[in-house]
Amino acid sequence: MSGTSRTPPLDPVALQVMAAALRAVAEEMEAALVRSAYSVNIKERRDCSTAVFDAGGHMVAQAAAVPVHLGAMPEAVEAVRRRARPGEVWMVNDPYRGGTHLPDITLISPVSVDGRVVAHAVSRAHHADVGGMAPGSMPAGSRELVQEGLVIPPVRLVAGGDLAEDVLALVLANSRAPGEREGDLRAQVAAHRLAERRLGEVAARHGGADGLEAAFAALLAYAGRRTRAAIAAIPDGVYRAEEALEGDGVSEEDLVIRVAVRVDGERMVVDFDGTVAAGPGNCNCPLAVTRSAVYFVVRCLTDPDIPASAGAFAPVEVRAPAGSLVNATAPAAVAGGNVETSSRIVDALFAALGQAVPVPAQGQGTMNNLTLGGAGFTYYETLGGGQGASPGADGPSAVHVAMSNTLNTPVEALEVAYPLRVEAYAVRRGSGGAGRHRGGDGVVRRIRVLAPAEASVIAERRRRGPRGAEGGADGAPGRTLLNGEPLPAKWRGRLAEGDVIELQTPGGGGHGRPGP
Repeated sequence: MSGTSRTPPLDPVALQVMAAALRAVAEEMEAALVRSAYSVNIKERRDCSTAVFDAGGHMVAQAAAVPVHLGAMPEAVEAVRRRARPGEVWMVNDPYRGGTHLPDITLISPVSVDGRVVAHAVSRAHHADVGGMAPGSMPAGSRELVQEGLVIPPVRLVAGGDLAEDVLALVLANSRAPGEREGDLRAQVAAHRLAERRLGEVAARHGGADGLEAAFAALLAYAGRRTRAAIAAIPDGVYRAEEALEGDGVSEEDLVIRVAVRVDGERMVVDFDGTVAAGPGNCNCPLAVTRSAVYFVVRCLTDPDIPASAGAFAPVEVRAPAGSLVNATAPAAVAGGNVETSSRIVDALFAALGQAVPVPAQGQGTMNNLTLGGAGFTYYETLGGGQGASPGADGPSAVHVAMSNTLNTPVEALEVAYPLRVEAYAVRRGSGGAGRHRGGDGVVRRIRVLAPAEASVIAERRRRGPRGAEGGADGAPGRTLLNGEPLPAKWRGRLAEGDVIELQTPGGGGHGRPGP
């Protein structure tokens, strides 16, 4: 963890003050990024995340952003931290060197206080197009990574305080929307410069570099203690479950994820032995994404007041066979793994741990990824659905579930920015499962394209709806329609002017048997 401090230990009040101050830095980073971004995907949907790491590469604070981004950030920081110097901002999107999938571009910058690096500012944003075989860089049916876009290894985007124009030019030359890419990358860089100032101000108020390092170490230790106590409250044992993806865009066969969760005192081991090998399509998960899904479930099942940090995940070990669906190796395609397989991992873990502690019924379990692109535009969106009911309440409707935490694209913003018309956007009434507590309902989003476009859909829960719990009914499965005709869960094709694509997202499962 952080280096040895020469300052006194933090008392409980000071610890909470520092936790709030560092979280505020991460949240202000996110706000600056959202408000200065160029693309609809970031400025409207907030498909981005920000965090603060210590000098050793441990996350100490995060904004309440996108779970699949945040839990996978440590690998990106580790990929650059030994090479990065103050005044530099490094960039990476390679899923096998710290990234998630190619549209998610991560920036990392070291922060120096009192002449030494004490922290790293980190941002990850989903860029609407980074090249590849289809607009939006989320092509259903891709078979290898290079088909999904430009692969960026760890590289300096800012050197000596100045933007590396040649590196920027390379990225822009590989995007169908270079103006958007430049605006969004500059917004990320601006957020990093803000974080450097704010961390310097926090250090100035709280003992300089030594004080900041002491706070980092104390926060990590505190989160670890709280998480170990929460795990200790779960009955010891081995809890097993499995989930299946409905094909991967190349094969229609189910891809089975198997997990065994061993709880032993204050520690938890999550083992994916028995999971199928990586598939020919793009639903493969880099290990960083699998860890992210595991950490999300741990956060859900422990005290929500525990600071979200590396300390909170230290008592959890993740094991996954190399070359499997949940620990893919290069050059396997991964566009759908980040969004859909991560959701299936979450459902498998909840099913396993639900044998030991109360958990909600299954939510929609998919991000319903829709990409439309044509001459001069690329639209990407994930669509909300129904959340599963809990033992004490109905599930909310029309929300992003599990690994997604973005907003929708407002109809007005969508129609202004793209040659698209939204003909329906409504709650899908009755799609939630019945029960003592009903599952939440999904949504209906129907879009008419006003110019020729390429389309890609990567979704799940089209063959089987989310499961109910304790006698509650399953939620309705989702549907994707093109001009009224059903499409498979993963599909890519061309749309003519006037074609209509419609997504009906799944409802959540009900909880408990219906009755008076």
